[in-house]
Amino acid sequence: MGKVGSDEVKRRRVFYIPGYDPIPPRRYRELYRKEGAKQSDISGYDLTLSPKSGTRFGWSVNTQIDKGQTHSEIDVLVWSDIVQSSMDAGILKTYWILIRTAWIYISTGALGALMKLRRGPVLAALYPVLILLVQLLLALGLSWGFYALLGVWAKTALLKAGAGVAALLLGYGILRWFKRKDGKFFAYYLMHDYGYSARWCGAEPPELIARLKEFQDDIAEAMTQDWDEVLVVGHSSGAHLGVSVLANLIRAGQVPEQGVEHTPKLSFLTLGQVVPMVSYLPEAKILRRDLAYLCARDELFWLDVTAPGDPCSFALCDPVKVTGVAPDDQKWPLVISAAFTQALSPELWSTLKRRFFRLHFQYLCAFDRPLSYDYFKITAGPQTLQKRFHDHLPTPSRIDTPANKYTEMAL
Repeated sequence: MGKVGSDEVKRRRVFYIPGYDPIPPRRYRELYRKEGAKQSDISGYDLTLSPKSGTRFGWSVNTQIDKGQTHSEIDVLVWSDIVQSSMDAGILKTYWILIRTAWIYISTGALGALMKLRRGPVLAALYPVLILLVQLLLALGLSWGFYALLGVWAKTALLKAGAGVAALLLGYGILRWFKRKDGKFFAYYLMHDYGYSARWCGAEPPELIARLKEFQDDIAEAMTQDWDEVLVVGHSSGAHLGVSVLANLIRAGQVPEQGVEHTPKLSFLTLGQVVPMVSYLPEAKILRRDLAYLCARDELFWLDVTAPGDPCSFALCDPVKVTGVAPDDQKWPLVISAAFTQALSPELWSTLKRRFFRLHFQYLCAFDRPLSYDYFKITAGPQTLQKRFHDHLPTPSRIDTPANKYTEMAL
């Protein structure tokens, strides 16, 4: 380990909490391998991946950056099985989820409040609603046209009934085709994503509570081991899961006193966060409590990175302040921009700027004109998160005005 009180990192443990993603965690290893190789070539440092032993899915990274050699162990904290289960819905149930989710956000006033905060992610949330409705209208329109065409020859009641059945089957077949092609549209995927938290009006989904306790136990164990830094990374909806996990970790007294020999530094990195989509719902009392608690703790350093070029995140929104629960002694997060339009060359930006879903993952990828934010230096480099960003000022254009009508917190 580095010396007591040192910000030098020789050994690091990273816990990555994905967003609402049904894809198995090996995807993140391959993304890290491919993009890490690109970034190391661009920035001129050495980065190599190797398999990692253990029961959890992860990988090891060895780097030589700025004359420092660092070994990092990266684990993906998996909840993709829960996501897959929540997405196990047919066409009719998905349209019911659409109706329920829209009603919750509209009737509670959350939709209007979120629009005042940032229109981009709200419009992104409306995208699956619009696409699914268009698909339904197309199916109904073609079915009706088919029925009208058959009706020209259907002279008896029996033939008309048969034409009606055929038209219904055609409409259902069209909807099934759209569902099979959702890898291009992402409408079903995003609808289930937004519907997942809305189902409980922001309260923690029951099946997720036990999993978050497992995450907490894994991080607590790492805090007792011989690491220089324990870094928790929460991407997208994984950001607000990380907030609750770390708040519970500190409340439980599972973070050793800083400055004591062999005590790892605890760091928290949130990327592309969508915290207000949950914290603005009436029953998100636990999340609001955890935001208010975590933002004032000395046990960790919390950096929040978003970018206005990512329309799926609440870019540059201080998740604590905009939720309306910031205490007077708030310390975190430090809110900065990944500055996509500056850190990506005009050529690369022109190829990505309309690929909204891909941009939401750019935080985990290489930049061909890197600035202060470098995911691979953060997760595998020789400095702690706090050392790397301790002199970094918050982005001046950050948003810290609360627009949330629900500020009640759990006890």
